Amino acid sequence: MKRIESLADEYITVFASPDPTHIYCFSPGIAVLPNGRLVATLDLGGPGMAQMGGPFGVSNRGKQVQGRVLVSDDRGRTWRQRLRFPFMHARPFFVEGALYVLGHCRDLMIVRSDDGGDTWSEPVRLTTGGDWHQAPCNVHMAGGHVYLAMERIYYHDVANWPVSLMAPVLMRGAVQNDLTDPANWTFATTLVARDAFSSAELDYFGVPFYTEHTGPKTSQANCAPIGWLETNVVQFTDPDHCWHDPTGRTFHLWMRAHTGGTGYAAIAKVVEQEDGSMTTMLETVPSGKTVVFVPCPGGQMKFHILYDEPTKLYWLLSSQATDSMTRIDKLPPDRFDLPNNERHRLQLHFSRNCIDWCFAGLVCMTRSAGQARHYASMAINGDDLLILSRSGDEHAKDAHNGNLITLHTVARFRELIY
Repeated sequence: MKRIESLADEYITVFASPDPTHIYCFSPGIAVLPNGRLVATLDLGGPGMAQMGGPFGVSNRGKQVQGRVLVSDDRGRTWRQRLRFPFMHARPFFVEGALYVLGHCRDLMIVRSDDGGDTWSEPVRLTTGGDWHQAPCNVHMAGGHVYLAMERIYYHDVANWPVSLMAPVLMRGAVQNDLTDPANWTFATTLVARDAFSSAELDYFGVPFYTEHTGPKTSQANCAPIGWLETNVVQFTDPDHCWHDPTGRTFHLWMRAHTGGTGYAAIAKVVEQEDGSMTTMLETVPSGKTVVFVPCPGGQMKFHILYDEPTKLYWLLSSQATDSMTRIDKLPPDRFDLPNNERHRLQLHFSRNCIDWCFAGLVCMTRSAGQARHYASMAINGDDLLILSRSGDEHAKDAHNGNLITLHTVARFRELIY
């Protein structure tokens, strides 16, 4: 009998906090340029941000934040910083010779580089007067356009974590256009989580798992009202798939499901209309029933989905849960938040259809629940899968507020298929 061994426990440190108890590392994003250069993005936060030097943004929670761009020309062995930017939750993507980094600081913001990340434009606001959220999830290319999702917070009447108030917003931009121009983006209509599905009407499969708290968070054990967040974009090209659209105008949104439990993602879909507008709605199954929650290993935490054209498979990078049924008062002292919030094991799956997932391997893990490997992004680089993780070691404040951004490589990842 063979014991499962991690695929990529060893790592390269891309960024380390100079003050782990006061400056935290968040939001890793990664892109591979045509010339082989790797581009990494991240953001920093915490009570010690003033010592970092500007520029700073101010988040929707009134906290100072700052993003960074780093590049590597030796397959990730060494990294050089190329930019500090005043926003957060950003991701890099490359289209038509231009490298972009798009994120938010209340409003959506973007920067552009025309020399592969060495020099950058000034930040540009794509929206005005908004309250946005997201994490560095995937970027989808189709029909000469780039598609990605950000989330807008529409209501402010819940004092707890506002995932029930978020609406995933699919954005579309033509790749030949300057995507720092707000006029070159089209936004889908919005569907707020609590308007799409009511926790009071859900029964029989235990959602929400814990009693919801709408007031200010008084302890780590408070469960915010159910919702969705941290959206990936999926398109089904297999004509045998139940949700395949032969016109190519349907895009599915695969989201982290905040239910208090584990093992589900939340989904919706966006349909492009004849006039180019995009409409967001819930999906249905062949019986005609509406579906919001679908099976997804690690769907309770931020996950990342990539479609690999050579294998026609979707690859899922997510957090592995091992003890979500433990009573809250019996959790170890270094565990963060509710039992479903385990953050120290990254797992990899593949699927033909985004519903039936095959376990490919455990990417990496730590022995301590307080030393995280989570909130990761990934990119395909030839035969290898590059994974950029929001991580922590023994110096980290806790599992949520880590002190490292680490690069892990799953070599010849397609050999994991069976």
